[in-house]
This record gives sequence, C-alpha cells and structure tokens, in this order.
Amino acid sequence: MDGFDAYAAEFANGGGGFKAEYFDELARLESANFWFRARNELILWALRAYMPSVQSFLEVGCGTGFVLSGIAKAHPKIALSGSEIFLDGLSHAKVRVPTAHFMQMDARQVPFRDEFDAIGAFDVLEHIEEDEAVLAQLHCALKPDGVLLLTVPQHPWLWSASDTHACHVRRYTARELNDKLVAAGFQIERSTSFVSLLLPAILFSRRAKPAAGKEYDPTAELRLPRMLNSFLLQVMLFEKKLISLGVNFPLGGSRLIVARKTAE
Repeated sequence: MDGFDAYAAEFANGGGGFKAEYFDELARLESANFWFRARNELILWALRAYMPSVQSFLEVGCGTGFVLSGIAKAHPKIALSGSEIFLDGLSHAKVRVPTAHFMQMDARQVPFRDEFDAIGAFDVLEHIEEDEAVLAQLHCALKPDGVLLLTVPQHPWLWSASDTHACHVRRYTARELNDKLVAAGFQIERSTSFVSLLLPAILFSRRAKPAAGKEYDPTAELRLPRMLNSFLLQVMLFEKKLISLGVNFPLGGSRLIVARKTAE
C-alpha cells in the first residue's frame, strides 16, 4: 500500500490508538522540542550500552521516523526497520530515513520470529489495550539474547487531559510493566524513570487549567519559547548523564526499560 509492505491493511488508515491527523504537526515540531531530542539521546545511549554489537533494529510504532533518524545518524551500518500501523506516519518516516525498510504492521500481530538483534517501542504500549500480547510478539521477533528497549509514560496519578487527547489507555507503574515483561519471557536489565528532575513542572502543567475563554491546547508543550526549550533540554541531558552513570530515578514522567530475551 502506497509503496509499503502492509501486514494489517485493514488498519492502515484507521488503526486506532492515535489520531493520524497529528503526524504532520509532529513531523514539523518534534525535531526542535526538548523532550523528543532528550529522549533520542537517552535511547541512543541505552542502545550503545546494552547492545553494542547490534546489527539489526526494528522500531515498532515508529511514527514520523524521528527516533530512527537519530539511530541512522549514529549507527549508519545498522540494518534499520520501522513499522507503523498508520500509513500517514510512514510517509514522513520514509522521507526522514530513506535507507530504512518501512512496513505497515499491527504490533499485536508481528510477522517475524528470531529476526532482530534489538527492538524499540517508544511511547507506544500505552496506546494499546492488549499490551501483554504485544510484548509476547516482540519477544518472538527478537533473536536469542536480543534486547527490547521501551519508553512509556508512568504514574497513574499524572493522568490528565494530555493523556486523553493522546489516546493513552494507561500510564504505567514500574511494577506493572516489569511484571508484564517477565511474564512475556524477558529479563529486566535496566529500569529507571526519566523526566525526573522536571517532575514538579510536569505536575504543575498537568494540573493547570486553561485560561478563561481558552480551550485546552494539546500542542502547547511542543511550541515552547526558544530559551525555555533550551533550558529544559539541558536539564534532561544532565539527567541522562546521571542515568548513564548508574543512577535510577524512582519518580519521573516517563520510564525507560531495557529487557533481554530469555529462553522461550
């Protein structure tokens, strides 16, 4: 479909779990936004630290391809693949990373077995009701001793209109996600919160109500003043440095998990 292998064609233009019309705005704004940039740096560090010999990588729910573009730049020899349930996202991703292989796919039905050295799903699981089925599918798609990298929003008490608008099904607790990964056959190698130093600001923004006469703007966090955006980026890069030195944060707006495939 539209030049992409389609494994779940019935969902290609209406897969649910996300509003496909926002891909255009994401593609325009995410490369400058502090949160997306800092998350990319954290993902790149985790991939280097826990799978330094990686030769094949699949990103599930790759969206507009921003994460894959960072990996392609840092690791030009890796065979990169990206999947997305929506064709609208793949059209942006292909432009960003022309060397990657992209496909339309439902994460609940992954058509691979023992295929990839590493798989990433970054802020994807929270959109899917059947997250345990997805984890089982990703376990099958990894090679023996392969690594799964995950980021998810966490702390149910942070739930807000932002989550509702983003079509989130849940915000995770660390125990919930760890238990589901172990049940799917993974061994947890690293689990830490991030966006931790900015947690007070997140909590304030989630609880703040729109000014009188104004509606909630879900993209406001992507359009910050330049100086503020730069300051927040530096805070998160400092936090990433602490994580790389072994600090595990107990609280934070998001969680990073590194899990390794064990015997089935």
